[in-house]
Amino acid sequence: MANYQEEFVKSLNSPEAFWAEQASHIAWYTAPSSILSKDENGNDAWFADGEINSSYLALDYHIEQGRGDQLALIYDSPVTNTKTKFTFYELREAVARFAGVLRNLGIEKSDRVIIYMPMIPEAAIAMLACARIGAIHSVVFGGFAAKELATRIDDARPRAILSASCGIEFSNIIEYKPLIDEAIKISSHQVEYPLCSNDPNVSHK
Repeated sequence: MANYQEEFVKSLNSPEAFWAEQASHIAWYTAPSSILSKDENGNDAWFADGEINSSYLALDYHIEQGRGDQLALIYDSPVTNTKTKFTFYELREAVARFAGVLRNLGIEKSDRVIIYMPMIPEAAIAMLACARIGAIHSVVFGGFAAKELATRIDDARPRAILSASCGIEFSNIIEYKPLIDEAIKISSHQVEYPLCSNDPNVSHK
């Protein structure tokens, strides 16, 4: 790696050339023809016509580089004493499968999806699945009260909410489903698909 100070100075003196070099290291779906431009409001826009997929970059790219059998995700819960490991192959399979579930529901590119889950592997799988099909995910802290969740529903206007049956905070079990039901009842926007995983053994915050 080049000297940090030299790279830092280069990024200040020639930002477009510097970031064009960095962009060359990314596996683009469509490489950008413009590095730095202006949007309709006169603000700087980087890589405006470039296209990438973060799910591909997080999973498929590493598999293509021969790292498919390496660990991609390690889940270790001190609350439930649950440990799970995913290789890149295994994680991509789980993500692709759930991306198919979302597509079968009719979730498409630019649709919004709220993820209201504890810190379990399914939360990462849900985020990557949304990215895989181009849906926009909004992560809401698991266990937020119904009123706060309703506010976020009305703000994001999602087609789906992805959740778990419950979360565990210390020794307290927080039932998510009743909170979701109440939030949907009091929100102005009606969610088409409230999906809830029913595995309380791995759910925790």
